[in-house]
Amino acid sequence: MSTEELREEQQFVSGLYARLDALREEAESAVRASLEQVGNGLQARLERDVLVAERSGLLAALDAGENGLCFGRLVFRDGRDHHIGRIGIRASDAERTPLVLDWRAEVARPFYLATGHTPMGLRRRRHISTEGREVTGLHDEILDLSDTTRTGHEGADADEVLLAALNSARTGRMQDIVQTIQAEQDRIIRAPHQGVLVVEGGPGTGKTVVALHRAAYLLYAHREHLAKRAVLIVGPNPAFLGYISDVLPALGETGVLLASLGELFPGITATGTDTPAAAEVKGRAEMADVLERALEDRQRLPEPGAPVVIAHDDGDLILDWEIAYEARAAARETRLPHNLARPTFAFHVIDALTQQLAERIGHDPYGGPNFLGPDDIAQLGKGIATSAEVHAAIEELWPTLTPEQFVTDYLEEPVHLPDADAAAVRRAPGAAWTPADVPLLDESAELLGKDDSAALARAEAERQRQVAYAQGVLDVSYASRTYEFEDKEESDPDGSEVLLAHDIIDAERMAERHEEADHRSAAERAAADRTWAFGHIVVDEAQELSAMAWRLLMRRCPTRSMTLVGDPAQTAEAGGVGSWADILAPYVEDRWEFTRLGVNYRTPAEIMAVAAEVPRAAGRPAFEPPRSVRATGVEPWARRVPDFGDLAAEVAKAVADSPAGEGRLAVIAPRTLHATLAPALDGVTAGEEPDLTRPVVLLDPRQAKGLEFDTVLVIEPTHYETSDLYVALTRPTQRLGVLHTEPLPEPLARRLTPR
Repeated sequence: MSTEELREEQQFVSGLYARLDALREEAESAVRASLEQVGNGLQARLERDVLVAERSGLLAALDAGENGLCFGRLVFRDGRDHHIGRIGIRASDAERTPLVLDWRAEVARPFYLATGHTPMGLRRRRHISTEGREVTGLHDEILDLSDTTRTGHEGADADEVLLAALNSARTGRMQDIVQTIQAEQDRIIRAPHQGVLVVEGGPGTGKTVVALHRAAYLLYAHREHLAKRAVLIVGPNPAFLGYISDVLPALGETGVLLASLGELFPGITATGTDTPAAAEVKGRAEMADVLERALEDRQRLPEPGAPVVIAHDDGDLILDWEIAYEARAAARETRLPHNLARPTFAFHVIDALTQQLAERIGHDPYGGPNFLGPDDIAQLGKGIATSAEVHAAIEELWPTLTPEQFVTDYLEEPVHLPDADAAAVRRAPGAAWTPADVPLLDESAELLGKDDSAALARAEAERQRQVAYAQGVLDVSYASRTYEFEDKEESDPDGSEVLLAHDIIDAERMAERHEEADHRSAAERAAADRTWAFGHIVVDEAQELSAMAWRLLMRRCPTRSMTLVGDPAQTAEAGGVGSWADILAPYVEDRWEFTRLGVNYRTPAEIMAVAAEVPRAAGRPAFEPPRSVRATGVEPWARRVPDFGDLAAEVAKAVADSPAGEGRLAVIAPRTLHATLAPALDGVTAGEEPDLTRPVVLLDPRQAKGLEFDTVLVIEPTHYETSDLYVALTRPTQRLGVLHTEPLPEPLARRLTPR
């Protein structure tokens, strides 16, 4: 092995890190200098804050390059030679010569796609392994067979780097695959961002990590658009989002919003749990119509013959069925959301009551015209419009509602549902919100609308105040002209060469320049704004979302620029739509692209052979799992525990017997057993959100969805649904054990080695 090659690469990498340190110091110095500035006025603060935000974003990208800054090198037949890394870095010379190319640059594509059959102009491709800032290994692939030059780092196995990454111990956080992206993955990552792309794949095929790298690529290729609109990543649960949270920052991208369905209504974090029956009912598409009908019920009319009587100094006002009916019809004809249509309802009621009072007061007993003139009637209308009693009556018939209040009231007494469905979703006020409630809240917000007329009026009043102040400043500027300038203006009104403030700006523009700007990132603003339109949305485990959840997400992305990843075979939620066509037809018909990942990078062949028996035994005899790229030689095992009382001790023993210091271990068990098992597992508490960075975690099958561990112990598999068991068995990267008190299904018993 050539030490000279290693020395040269180390020299290059050391120089690269020196440049990284210099860029980081420049950015940090700029941030410090900006923060130390004490500027006067809003404009100075605005400029300072913008600079701090820009430099802070640059610092985040530079920090992302610290680990694995340079991982590849391309040597072309035409003499070109490029290093490939996490981020692009240029030299400080006048030409800003590229030192290392961003992995997302088009010229870097041969690193992922070139083969001996299609070398894409390459002589050789080099993989550079590093630990910290030290080069630890080189692996060269010869792509031009006519090139007889050898470096001593040629590898016989082209997949050596990939297999090393797959066999490395897990850390409790998903790692990026920027060094080992495969050709089929690269094509998905760089696919056009317009429209809906569906990426289907079985366990271990890398759907999630490919989707995250696709988000990073799109942010690189379409920076101007997506940086403004932000990218939303939707995951199945908070534990999963924590698991993937390091991937995009490691790729230099921090302007992304990660959220579960339960976090997609601002101000609400859904921590409750529905029964499967309740979640299924809430997720049905027809719930949109049910909520609309329930809202119409809240737009009430007095009973015929039982009007609302409103006390008034000049005699009671009678709000009867006819008045309310005409007012309601007028409000509904506006086709505005409920709260926005309310002023129309109120106006008609107030107008009718004003006419009622005017006829009473100004009535001519001899049949002549009404004694009251228009000004008198207008004055009566003002009195009625400001009457607390009148507004209380209007509120009773057409109440102002919030989504939270409306959904709470609805779930307390569900209507327009069959009795069994109503019983499934009924709950008392004060119960914790559940993920299935969030689409109902979002739908209700659409139906209700937000009456922000008062806020807009306040904002306009403040704007007018700022304009008046700015005009005063300009008036002072004009009055403060020197006589020298004044004489010049009188002799040559159009020829003055000295421009003052009042010459170049008017009051409105001056006020706009001094408005406080919102310096939050696009992702931060999007998180607080239910109506935000994202530039792109990535949905993981997309097959699990209900029809109502899809209504919510489609509102968040009017352009329908989305990447959906999942596997219908793993659908576990009762409300999950499952079929891609069923999900997408209401929104894009058949205008969507489909691709499938068919290689299992995570799960060894020995474990996959066991897991495949689950769907086959459940009525899919021809089921074929994704092809595993490796075998470990370690057979999955099973142990029967004769006495249920010994189960916790046996689980603890199996954990202790697992190879020490080799990554992470997950105990996957039905939620009903967690209280029994947790005391036997060091540092594990039942009911807590799992900390995936701990050596041992306790999960139920649905919490384990999308995660991976070096070792997995599956407890009582006969208590699982088919899809849940399939998911649980496919989580390990190295070892699988099964502990059970009840007899195993025959296909599993046949495949598992007794222990």
